[in-house]
Amino acid sequence: MRPRDLALAVAVMAIWGVNFVAIETGLDHFPPLEFNALRFTLAAFPAILFVGRPQVPWRWIVATGVILGVVKFSLLFAGMAAGMPAGLSSLVLQSQAVFTVLFAVVLLRERPRRLQVGGLVLAVAGIGVVATRMGANLGAFLLIIGAAAAWALSNIVTRKAAPPDTLRFMVWASAVASGPLIVLSLLVDGPSADVSALRAIDGEAVMALLWVALISTLAGFAGWGFLLRRYGAATVAPFSMLVPFFGIASAALVLGEPIHTVDVIGGILVIGGILLGLVRQSPKTIAPSTTLQEIEGSSSFARRKSASASSA
Repeated sequence: MRPRDLALAVAVMAIWGVNFVAIETGLDHFPPLEFNALRFTLAAFPAILFVGRPQVPWRWIVATGVILGVVKFSLLFAGMAAGMPAGLSSLVLQSQAVFTVLFAVVLLRERPRRLQVGGLVLAVAGIGVVATRMGANLGAFLLIIGAAAAWALSNIVTRKAAPPDTLRFMVWASAVASGPLIVLSLLVDGPSADVSALRAIDGEAVMALLWVALISTLAGFAGWGFLLRRYGAATVAPFSMLVPFFGIASAALVLGEPIHTVDVIGGILVIGGILLGLVRQSPKTIAPSTTLQEIEGSSSFARRKSASASSA
């Protein structure tokens, strides 16, 4: 990888890690559903006027907008608003890799490799270690787990959609998510709460909103898609494991969140397990019955799953 592309990969991971601090800051100013609605509305408009028409069937755009935008991020924002620390959220959300493999087995009848199974067991153990210190925040922790499960389901949808342009796909999915989120915000939070938050908006709130909508969503996915097209998932995907490190470090520096030993141990297990699952089989270990189409299909799934990693 060229030095400037390496720098871009690290920069995108830093953007997505710091995004959890921006979310925490935004939740200090907006109710979770309103903040989520504003985020996807701003990510969609006016970008939708410039990216061109969707390149995939509408059913996949709608499914991604609902599952990823409405469900996943609403659960993530609700969990953080309920007390889940920003840095720890960036780590626990990586459990989406576990759910992605499980959904692929159940819905797509895929057979995970032994290394994948071993990595999943290790990652689950790490999540369990983190859960041991949740105590009164267990409900918030479970909301983040729910967000990870929704993210994993959106990975399966993304595989089926096979978008040739991840940025364009995300802009249209954001447009789909914005409408239901606005309605949910009005129903759950109430018009008075939403209007009060908008009236009290200040520079800090605007910066948080611009970060999650424009920097994290649009710029982040643009950079990620460029790297995937140039180098492929096998080279780019492991960089996503830097997100929790940037998330935890930025939360500690900006928000003053303490770093607990239990979290470090759990994080090592989670990230180690996910990386173990990314270890590729050598050509000699591929079963004789495996067809060229199956090999190419597996590689395509890895690229698409990596393209959907991010979103925070």
